[in-house]
Amino acid sequence: MAPPKRPVTVKLPSAAEAAARIEAMRRQTEGSANYRTKSLKIHGPICAKCGREFDQANLHLLTVHHKDGNHNNNPADGSNWENLCAHCHEDEHSRDLLGDYLSK
Repeated sequence: MAPPKRPVTVKLPSAAEAAARIEAMRRQTEGSANYRTKSLKIHGPICAKCGREFDQANLHLLTVHHKDGNHNNNPADGSNWENLCAHCHEDEHSRDLLGDYLSK
Protein backbone atom coordinates (compact mmCIF):
# COMPACT_ATOMS: atom_id res chain seq x y z
CA MET A 1 0.00 0.00 0.00
CA ALA A 2 1.33 3.43 -0.94
CA PRO A 3 1.99 5.93 1.83
CA PRO A 4 -0.53 8.77 2.12
CA LYS A 5 0.22 11.82 0.02
CA ARG A 6 1.33 14.96 1.78
CA PRO A 7 -0.33 18.32 1.15
CA VAL A 8 1.21 20.33 -1.65
CA THR A 9 2.05 23.96 -1.08
CA VAL A 10 0.64 26.16 -3.82
CA LYS A 11 1.86 29.70 -4.45
CA LEU A 12 -1.16 31.96 -4.98
CA PRO A 13 -0.89 34.77 -7.53
CA SER A 14 -0.70 38.35 -6.37
CA ALA A 15 -3.82 40.48 -6.56
CA ALA A 16 -2.51 42.15 -9.74
CA GLU A 17 -1.73 38.79 -11.36
CA ALA A 18 -5.16 37.43 -10.45
CA ALA A 19 -6.87 40.56 -11.83
CA ALA A 20 -4.89 40.26 -15.08
CA ARG A 21 -5.85 36.58 -15.45
CA ILE A 22 -9.52 37.33 -14.81
CA GLU A 23 -9.52 40.18 -17.35
CA ALA A 24 -7.88 37.94 -19.97
CA MET A 25 -10.52 35.25 -19.39
CA ARG A 26 -13.32 37.83 -19.71
CA ARG A 27 -11.91 39.11 -23.02
CA GLN A 28 -11.63 35.57 -24.34
CA THR A 29 -15.21 34.75 -23.30
CA GLU A 30 -16.58 37.93 -24.89
CA GLY A 31 -14.75 37.21 -28.14
CA SER A 32 -15.98 33.61 -28.21
CA ALA A 33 -19.60 34.59 -27.71
CA ASN A 34 -19.34 37.31 -30.31
CA TYR A 35 -17.99 35.19 -33.19
CA ARG A 36 -21.33 33.35 -33.54
CA THR A 37 -23.16 36.63 -34.07
CA LYS A 38 -20.51 37.77 -36.55
CA SER A 39 -20.65 34.48 -38.45
CA LEU A 40 -24.43 34.67 -38.74
CA LYS A 41 -24.16 38.21 -40.14
CA ILE A 42 -21.43 37.26 -42.63
CA HIS A 43 -22.66 33.86 -43.80
CA GLY A 44 -26.38 34.13 -43.08
CA PRO A 45 -28.69 31.70 -41.24
CA ILE A 46 -28.08 28.77 -43.59
CA CYS A 47 -26.16 25.50 -43.21
CA ALA A 48 -23.09 25.56 -45.47
CA LYS A 49 -23.27 21.79 -45.95
CA CYS A 50 -26.92 20.81 -46.46
CA GLY A 51 -28.36 24.23 -47.35
CA ARG A 52 -31.10 24.19 -44.71
CA GLU A 53 -32.33 27.69 -43.86
CA PHE A 54 -33.03 28.76 -40.29
CA ASP A 55 -35.27 31.37 -38.70
CA GLN A 56 -35.56 32.76 -35.16
CA ALA A 57 -37.56 29.73 -33.99
CA ASN A 58 -34.81 27.22 -34.81
CA LEU A 59 -31.66 29.37 -35.07
CA HIS A 60 -30.28 27.67 -31.95
CA LEU A 61 -29.77 24.52 -34.09
CA LEU A 62 -27.23 26.34 -36.29
CA THR A 63 -23.65 26.17 -35.00
CA VAL A 64 -20.38 27.77 -36.03
CA HIS A 65 -17.72 25.31 -37.19
CA HIS A 66 -14.05 26.35 -37.17
CA LYS A 67 -12.60 25.03 -40.41
CA ASP A 68 -9.08 24.62 -39.01
CA GLY A 69 -10.33 23.24 -35.67
CA ASN A 70 -8.81 26.12 -33.70
CA HIS A 71 -11.52 27.83 -31.63
CA ASN A 72 -9.17 30.73 -30.91
CA ASN A 73 -8.67 31.49 -34.61
CA ASN A 74 -11.50 33.97 -35.18
CA PRO A 75 -10.55 36.35 -38.02
CA ALA A 76 -12.87 39.31 -38.46
CA ASP A 77 -13.61 38.35 -42.08
CA GLY A 78 -15.07 34.98 -41.00
CA SER A 79 -12.73 32.98 -43.23
CA ASN A 80 -12.27 30.27 -40.59
CA TRP A 81 -15.99 29.82 -39.90
CA GLU A 82 -18.85 28.05 -41.56
CA ASN A 83 -22.37 27.79 -40.20
CA LEU A 84 -23.49 24.17 -39.90
CA CYS A 85 -26.71 22.69 -38.58
CA ALA A 86 -26.30 20.41 -35.56
CA HIS A 87 -26.55 17.29 -37.74
CA CYS A 88 -23.93 18.40 -40.28
CA HIS A 89 -21.63 19.66 -37.50
CA GLU A 90 -21.76 16.27 -35.80
CA ASP A 91 -21.11 14.57 -39.14
CA GLU A 92 -18.11 16.83 -39.80
CA HIS A 93 -16.50 15.97 -36.45
CA SER A 94 -17.19 12.23 -36.69
CA ARG A 95 -15.73 11.70 -40.19
CA ASP A 96 -12.18 11.07 -38.99
CA LEU A 97 -13.37 8.67 -36.32
CA LEU A 98 -15.35 6.63 -38.84
CA GLY A 99 -12.49 6.67 -41.35
CA ASP A 100 -10.01 5.46 -38.73
CA TYR A 101 -12.40 2.72 -37.64
CA LEU A 102 -13.07 1.50 -41.19
CA SER A 103 -9.39 1.52 -42.18
CA LYS A 104 -8.45 -0.98 -39.46
